[in-house]
Amino acid sequence: MRDHATHAPCFASFPPAVLRPAELTAFDRSGGARTIPLVTRAHGAEVFLTGQTLFDGGAAIPLHTHNCPESVTILEGDAIVEIDGTEHRVTRFDTTYVPAGTTHRFRNASTTEPMRILWVYASVDATRTVVETGVTTRVDEEHGATADENR
Repeated sequence: MRDHATHAPCFASFPPAVLRPAELTAFDRSGGARTIPLVTRAHGAEVFLTGQTLFDGGAAIPLHTHNCPESVTILEGDAIVEIDGTEHRVTRFDTTYVPAGTTHRFRNASTTEPMRILWVYASVDATRTVVETGVTTRVDEEHGATADENR
């Protein structure tokens, strides 16, 4: 367990912010999925990343892994999440935890209704490695911003 003996706030340089997804740019993930970055380095994040991904009916993202833990909460709709080869049906407010290096993906369980997730990565340096291609990218670079621009 870490010793938090000081009374100084953790990473006090993070400025307060109210982020409204409806007013932010959504980045196309292809296949009917779009991501809206929320808490990122562009907003001063130094510890974690958050955002939302919106899935059209029938949309899915490919199997992938991350270099850090990820938690996802279903905000709207129903999903099928595959974690380490096992599929789980999840619905509004169900939450997943996926350890670093664990293969997983989300897909919309409906072919007609939208689905929305809130994701949290345990590192601002989060990466995604797509299983099929082996290609690794930084999560923040997937959203149209390079790490240098966000530092």
